[in-house]
Amino acid sequence: MTVTSAIPATQSTGAPADTLRWLLGTVCERLLAMRGDGLAVQDAATGRYLHVSVEWLRWVGLAAEQVVGRTAAEFLEPSLAATLRTAEQAALAQAEPVASEHRFEWRGAKCSFGVLRIAGPPDAAGRRLLVSVWSDRSAERAREVQLKNALEQIEQQQRAHDALRGELADQGLRDAASGLSTRAHFDDQLRRELDLSTREHREFALVFVELDEPDDAMRALGAAGQQAILAAMGRLLRGGTRAMDASCRYDERRFAVLLSGVGLATAHSRMEGLRRRCATEIVMHGGQELGFTVSMGVASFPHTAQSQVELFAACEAALAEARRRGGNHVTLAAIRFERNSPAP
Repeated sequence: MTVTSAIPATQSTGAPADTLRWLLGTVCERLLAMRGDGLAVQDAATGRYLHVSVEWLRWVGLAAEQVVGRTAAEFLEPSLAATLRTAEQAALAQAEPVASEHRFEWRGAKCSFGVLRIAGPPDAAGRRLLVSVWSDRSAERAREVQLKNALEQIEQQQRAHDALRGELADQGLRDAASGLSTRAHFDDQLRRELDLSTREHREFALVFVELDEPDDAMRALGAAGQQAILAAMGRLLRGGTRAMDASCRYDERRFAVLLSGVGLATAHSRMEGLRRRCATEIVMHGGQELGFTVSMGVASFPHTAQSQVELFAACEAALAEARRRGGNHVTLAAIRFERNSPAP
């Protein structure tokens, strides 16, 4: 193996010591070469390279005469040379070997090297040497980047899969026209609310909301106009209810609203506000302005009903009364009064 060196011979007491130094140096360098590592020896004070291995020269793409006897600033880019010199000075200040990693772009390629720097003791002339063992980690880092990118891609695909699965599941629980819950999902929520209110002795309200009969202009638009109104009604219900509430499209023209923890008075106030918003809502469709009104029947548990069947019946009766009054009206179900038992 050909090695270019400018290391001066140290003083020794005889040929055997010089031979031993040469032998140790050669063996160490060959071992490093077998590992694919490169070796560089510098003058600690000036930073000039005194010895570089063939492997090290191959990495920088230079001939030995372009490196030996020179500093890094004379054959490397200024910023890279300054970075290396800073690391060298840090190693010289330590009593133990110092490991570091350098990542940079050299001649259009991304490079990554692990460097172990060992500062030697002063020789008889007071000069110190800095020995650096370089390990090329470019391929390893490239594989790490590829693995990272592959993992990120897998995570993105997983997130997209989860989002699609959630969207499909959500679609199964929502009415396409209004964006509200389906009746089956709403019934599940209502049953949970009944159980909770029964255990905790608290009240809640159920509201039936029905679109009033359309006028002639609305009828002329047919199903397309109806879809526009349903979508508008869905937006109003979503905007007018809390996260703990629930609303659904109950049938073709009717909606149901569950107001958790709310009594008749509060439910009436909130639904009256919703009725007014519906009456003033303008829906644009095909260049035409569409309007609509709703009738509402409000019942509560347990004041107007004490079971799901009674609750639905109370809402139906209140809604029928609202329609009887001409529509665009909110009607409350009658409160149940229990007769007192006769005195003995």
